[in-house]
Amino acid sequence: MVATDPLWLPSLSYDETELRKMDSAVVMANGTAVGSRAGIRPGDPGLAVSLAGTTVNVTAGTAVVHRAGQGVYRAQLAATSPGTLTAANATFARVDLVYLRVWDTAVDSSGLRKADTVYLAGTPSASPATPSPGGTEIYIPLATINVPNTGGGGTGSATVSSTIRQVTVAPGGILPVTSATDIAIAGVYTGQARYNTVRGVPEYWNGSAWKAQGDYTAYTPSWTAASANPTLGNGTLVARWTRVGSQIQTSGNLTLGSTSSGGTGVWSISLPVAAGATGVTCFGSCDYTVTFTNDYIGLVQVESAATGMLFIVKTTSSSGSAGQVSSTVPVASSSSSRLYWSVTYESA
Repeated sequence: MVATDPLWLPSLSYDETELRKMDSAVVMANGTAVGSRAGIRPGDPGLAVSLAGTTVNVTAGTAVVHRAGQGVYRAQLAATSPGTLTAANATFARVDLVYLRVWDTAVDSSGLRKADTVYLAGTPSASPATPSPGGTEIYIPLATINVPNTGGGGTGSATVSSTIRQVTVAPGGILPVTSATDIAIAGVYTGQARYNTVRGVPEYWNGSAWKAQGDYTAYTPSWTAASANPTLGNGTLVARWTRVGSQIQTSGNLTLGSTSSGGTGVWSISLPVAAGATGVTCFGSCDYTVTFTNDYIGLVQVESAATGMLFIVKTTSSSGSAGQVSSTVPVASSSSSRLYWSVTYESA
């Protein structure tokens, strides 16, 4: 094998390891060099495990199996029966494993070159665990079989679960994830897409976390005033925001503490993303509350191209009395003051 050989050039020959490694280019990456995510195609009903009495059955199907340093094994099987269910234990339950195995004697010294399914009985235990095949085996799991005990109050029959079954897609494909294990796996590149079947939403890897459109993120806004800026002191200022396309929604609350100062002039809270220069002013809702005293209901105002939001509240019951929130409007700010807001606007 020559490590630098490309495929399909005249006068070159290729061995099986070289061809398997080249197949890695057409299978989803697993985050390692020449690595691939093993599995069955999404929506493929093949390689389904079932029980007929105590006989374990696996339907015909195809799968991709990966082994580090060896590349991709593509396997297809006719319907098989890998064995008979081991008798249940009288005291403890058990978890068995059914998996597809590729025997490659160059790797596992088995003396075989084939693919087949394998039934592996687990160990009865008060906390039964799924058994693991040998370290040299090249395989992917297809299903577990939960076997209850026969005595001490044990009831029910053995049941098959396909939760452990893994799917894979071509590079750039949208991978459906269902199991907690798959959901917890980090992405391997920024922009990678998957469909989280538990949440029912498509998600994208942003380099550090899986995010869906509409997911909220915390941010720490700036609190300023027109003439002299306030100081938060022992107060709190928290906010969250989300984006769907160019639509931004943000909510938050400002709670003044005993060492907070409201500054001088009209208050402004910074936006998570600057508003677009649309020529349109957007409004949301706000509530300036003086604890145990009064609520001053009003509007959040986001001007075209603004980087901060302003707050307009009713100052009395009069229809004409309203003002922009400051250290003196609607009343003098104190440790009893709270400001809550929610607004949707268009970003740049």
